[in-house]
Amino acid sequence: MKFFHTADVHLGAEPDRGFPWSRDRSRELWESFRNVIRQAGAEHADLFLIAGDLFHRQPLVRELKEVNALFASIPDTRIVLMAGNHDPMKQNSAYRNFPWAKNVSWFWEPIPETLEFPELGVSVTGLSYDRKEIREPLYDRIRAGGRQPCKILLAHGGDDRHIPFSKERLLGAGFDYIALGHIHKPQELVRDKMLYPGALEPIDKNDTGVHGYIRGENRDGLLTARFRPAAGREYKRLRVPVTADTTQFLLEQTIRQKIREQGEQHFYCLTLEGRKDPGTEFLLEPLYGLGNIREILDQTSPAYAIPQLQKKYQGTLLELFISSFPEEGRTQEEEKALDYGISALLEAGEESL
Repeated sequence: MKFFHTADVHLGAEPDRGFPWSRDRSRELWESFRNVIRQAGAEHADLFLIAGDLFHRQPLVRELKEVNALFASIPDTRIVLMAGNHDPMKQNSAYRNFPWAKNVSWFWEPIPETLEFPELGVSVTGLSYDRKEIREPLYDRIRAGGRQPCKILLAHGGDDRHIPFSKERLLGAGFDYIALGHIHKPQELVRDKMLYPGALEPIDKNDTGVHGYIRGENRDGLLTARFRPAAGREYKRLRVPVTADTTQFLLEQTIRQKIREQGEQHFYCLTLEGRKDPGTEFLLEPLYGLGNIREILDQTSPAYAIPQLQKKYQGTLLELFISSFPEEGRTQEEEKALDYGISALLEAGEESL
């Protein structure tokens, strides 16, 4: 029995709204989902699990038609879904009255139930969110049900506001595989047993690293599950070193080179760090045009020549302030405080010194 396990597809989301690539990202979420459905069909997957948040919000009927057509395109694969915290199964949800394809099965209520698939030898237990937050540890009380030899739990949550659970209790609940959703980064809590595939595509700047889905197989009672990368783009965090010799031009050259090396298709959060010339002020706005840059943090500090300052301002408040710090072995916090203090006193002008 072969299965695919996805979660947190977030169809309908517009990642990084307001940035030039945002509309492309909305289309790419759909395209990635189409691709994984095609792959499931190509590999003749028996079961396709979606552990919540197929949509980023309540879906429209026209969107459900698109999704249902994808499901119907792999009629020999059983599709099992639950609603997550972003697309909860409300009483007026379009999910409820939609005429789903014959191979699609839903968990309709916030109460655990078990679906039987005797032709696959699999029972799948799960529930759906009916609201955006469920703080009760519903999964801690759940136990493997069904009459089939392979028992799977489909679950969405894991933090304080979204069905918190105990890993140890879930492991003791009798399931052969626990298909998790809600956490956007892939995580293997227990090898071949309890996995988050992460979001199929990265949704925001915190979704760093590779993204994809889980491909699993149950062969003669031995279940294996492995993560497969699928997303074509990533959010990456880059640290850009700065020295007293770094100018705006050299900074831009460094950033361009780093982006070329890492891949121009990706999205970047940059952190400028190091000690710059005290007279240098970097212009951050032009840097956003160097690539798909989502965020820039300037954590540089001035490279003050402390002995020269002490000599120049001998007998002033500035010298007294500098002398209050140890000459060597200053902590990072002390270095920051010293830099901020020197900057503030110099900006205040010589009259205040």
